[in-house]
Amino acid sequence: MVEGRCSAAQEKMIFFNFLIFPGFLFCTSCGLLASWFDRKLSARLQYRIGPPWYQNFVDIFKLAGKEIIVPANARATFLFAPYIGCLSAVLVATVIGNNIFFQPSGFNGDLIVVIYLLLIPPVAAMLGAFASRNPLASIGAGREMKLVLSYELPFLLAVIAMVIKSAGAIQFSAMIAQQAYFGSNIFSFSGFFSFIVVFICIQAKMGLGLFDVSEADQELMSGVAIEYSGLPLAALKLTKSVLLYSLPLMVIILFFGNNLNPFLVVVKYIAILTGIILIKNTNPRLAVDQLLHFFWSVPLVFSLAAVVLALIGF
Repeated sequence: MVEGRCSAAQEKMIFFNFLIFPGFLFCTSCGLLASWFDRKLSARLQYRIGPPWYQNFVDIFKLAGKEIIVPANARATFLFAPYIGCLSAVLVATVIGNNIFFQPSGFNGDLIVVIYLLLIPPVAAMLGAFASRNPLASIGAGREMKLVLSYELPFLLAVIAMVIKSAGAIQFSAMIAQQAYFGSNIFSFSGFFSFIVVFICIQAKMGLGLFDVSEADQELMSGVAIEYSGLPLAALKLTKSVLLYSLPLMVIILFFGNNLNPFLVVVKYIAILTGIILIKNTNPRLAVDQLLHFFWSVPLVFSLAAVVLALIGF
């Protein structure tokens, strides 16, 4: 009976963690606020006022109440893809949030699970775009595929360097404990090089600034999202907002994990988010044919250097 009660309590806790804190409700709220900060700071940089803090919440609720228009001859994947991508993003935020707010937490291999889950939103966006059978959406999906193939190798190598630096740990809590004892990874040569690569790659994962080739409003009129409306479009926007919340937190764990005091986490998060927004607003979009050349030049060299330096103890 005791085991049964413990099991029921654990199930309730898992349910609470995924739906409330640090899961769906918390991460989407924080993500929408982060997206508002993005819009507000971007507006101020352009000498505009920007939206009120609640604007993104209003936009999501409006979209949720709109009619869902399905293109003629679209496949079922068109409707399911945005929800699959959003679910994956929420799972990433939940795993990372557990390691931030409930230390020590997580499970062995949670880093690998997060890396795997981070691939699902772009793949879901590609599948949904192809399933819509819209020419512009298909072009956007093709561009998204090239983008993923470009940034994923440098990103993985940079993360592997931090795994080596953490004595082979593939668990976030173990990486945090390693940094608490030896100091933050950012203050090593391998950590610094890896940080630069990961910082660039997470912007590509979110499709911001230099890397928004799959939507490119001026060229493709929203590209992969062109045929979406109503709740599926809200799910696409929520996915981006949740990633804007969770990916900077992942950077904090990987490179600034020596002290996860809540106040310091907020300060570090705002600093990383501000850096992302500044880069987004001060650099032109890369052309599609430049993506592979860019990521497989400096970021790839930096990530390889980070792996070598981590292997020799630097």
